[in-house]
Amino acid sequence: MAGQLPQGVQGPFFNDEFGDTFGMLLGFSAQGFEYAELRDFVDIARNELLRIPDVAKVQLFGVQPEKIHLNISHRKLSQLGISAQEIINQIRAQNQVVSQGVLSLNDQKLWARVEGEFTSINDLRNMPIRAGKHTIRLADIATIERGYQDPPVSKIHFNGQEVIAVGLSMVSGGDIMALGENIQKAQRRIQEMLPVGIEMGTMANQPQSVKRSVGEFVRVLIEAIVIVLAVSFLSLGLHTKPFRVDVRPGLVVALTIPLVLAITFLCMWLFGINLHKISLGALIIALGLLVDDAIIAVEMMVRKLEEGYSRFDSATFAYESTAIPMLTGTLITAAGFLPIAMAKSAAGEYTFSIFAVTAIALLVSWCVAVVFVPYLGFHLLKTPHHVHDSNVFNTPFYQQLGKAVEACIRHRWLTIGITVAAFVAGGVSFRFIEQQFFPDSNRLEIMVNLWLPEGASYAQSEAEATRLENWLLKQPELQSVSAFVGNGAPRFYLSLDQKFQQSNLVELIVNPKNFEARQALKPKLEQHLAEHFPEVRARVNLLPNGPPVTYPVQFVVQGPNPEVVRTVADQVKARVTENTYTQSVHDNWNENIKVMKLEVDQARARALGVTSQSIAQSSQVLLSGIPVAQYREKNRLIDIVLRNPDSERSSFDALTSSSVSTAQGTFVPLAQVAKFGYGF
Repeated sequence: MAGQLPQGVQGPFFNDEFGDTFGMLLGFSAQGFEYAELRDFVDIARNELLRIPDVAKVQLFGVQPEKIHLNISHRKLSQLGISAQEIINQIRAQNQVVSQGVLSLNDQKLWARVEGEFTSINDLRNMPIRAGKHTIRLADIATIERGYQDPPVSKIHFNGQEVIAVGLSMVSGGDIMALGENIQKAQRRIQEMLPVGIEMGTMANQPQSVKRSVGEFVRVLIEAIVIVLAVSFLSLGLHTKPFRVDVRPGLVVALTIPLVLAITFLCMWLFGINLHKISLGALIIALGLLVDDAIIAVEMMVRKLEEGYSRFDSATFAYESTAIPMLTGTLITAAGFLPIAMAKSAAGEYTFSIFAVTAIALLVSWCVAVVFVPYLGFHLLKTPHHVHDSNVFNTPFYQQLGKAVEACIRHRWLTIGITVAAFVAGGVSFRFIEQQFFPDSNRLEIMVNLWLPEGASYAQSEAEATRLENWLLKQPELQSVSAFVGNGAPRFYLSLDQKFQQSNLVELIVNPKNFEARQALKPKLEQHLAEHFPEVRARVNLLPNGPPVTYPVQFVVQGPNPEVVRTVADQVKARVTENTYTQSVHDNWNENIKVMKLEVDQARARALGVTSQSIAQSSQVLLSGIPVAQYREKNRLIDIVLRNPDSERSSFDALTSSSVSTAQGTFVPLAQVAKFGYGF
């Protein structure tokens, strides 16, 4: 693939760790410290975090790359008659790392080491530069300063302060809640090591969210068990003559629930199914079904005991008469979830455990009902003192029920008609119910995306982010806010729709204090963005439960002609915008970017010995700067960037008045070989 790309293209690069989830994000801020100094302390914290069990990776985000800037005026170079390329070549020739040879003796080897590479900034300042017949120090023609990437590409804010973020990912199969406890212990140790002025905060805390979520599901599971047991005790043990409740039949059912759950958990462990939202939800769904077989078996035993059967005969009859029908019903119920397992989609992969856990629980419940329930019933159920006649259904309730069934049979067409009408009415009523396959997550985070017009500078994006942060920090519902300027947030949540580096992008993680605060803050935030950020395309949404979906409704317009594609796309946008149920309609090409064009007069350029390549290099040095070498400091590589002073690269006039070197070593004004203009 690389051979098919134009010369000078870097990559392609393959990221096989794109799916890594950094469930814990920590932010380190500093007052009175430089970024480089803060980086040193963050590295110490990183080494401490790597020692935590079950931590797979610790990665830094928001680190500002250090640069050594050589600010050289093109006017001074023109006066000296030396080109920028000559300076670049001389710096590289002295600082280049190349093989230096090995002297092989009879008993040892000696590696040659040629001195000359830069060991300090002063070495760079004192470097001799040959300019024609003269030799001058680099510091005489350039201002050399150590700083950071300018302008920045991306930064991270936490509660309004610039921070370096640290993301922690967990090893496969690790315990996220145990990891959270170990991270909290490590945080206390790290905080004691940090000097005054450096603070550490939690930007995203998946262990806490998982603990809260699992706790809610376990609570619901316990409530479901209590409800099922209460119904079982009453329905199986309630007697009216005399009025009493026999707890023994319900006790048999109650004892089957922990057994079924224990065996189900064992099977889940054997098949590699983790305990998470989907599997816990499947257990809650299956809970009402997994006691059905046990209730049928117990009810059959109780009825046979009332008819005069012995406990042994009642137990065997319950097995012989109900085992196969219950197995058939169990398999049919499990098959009802089979379409979820067979779905060839991201949603099917995400929800596969619904089928797996439900099928396992139902099959285990059948095995327990036909083996364990008869055994328990034999030992726990009592033979009634008064044996009823063979017709145990000779009660007022069953007599009225029988009359109702007979009436339905006599008027079968009316019964069928009512049933069909009820079915149709139920289907029609679905249109009034909000339909959403994956509801929003119950995590507290609110995600905010701000898209400035295409081509907006990083400085403008940071200004908008700061303005929104200042407003959020005044809201009483807010716990914390993290802003990622020029880049999207790291994948701190598996289903996060991750954004990539763009200067016009700001993504914020808004953490409310609780669920009620989230419900109150979200509409306030949407209204504030609509009223005070009219030029920004903003989107406020909650984290999804299922696979990430960029936008609910998306259309694709494709064709060979880009202009026609954009025209048709604009027409589609206009039609979609007319719908009252849509908002924030846009395309992924966004606005056309304004560019500054240099139209080179090739004939005149050739006559003067100037090429488009030399003009492009001069433009790069003047406007953005170009890396010419690397300064090696301990275990870090710092780019040495050649650029013009700020006064010569901050305006359009500076470019038009600049000069470009010719093949003869002379300089000509750039305006003599190129015309300047704007375009898209």
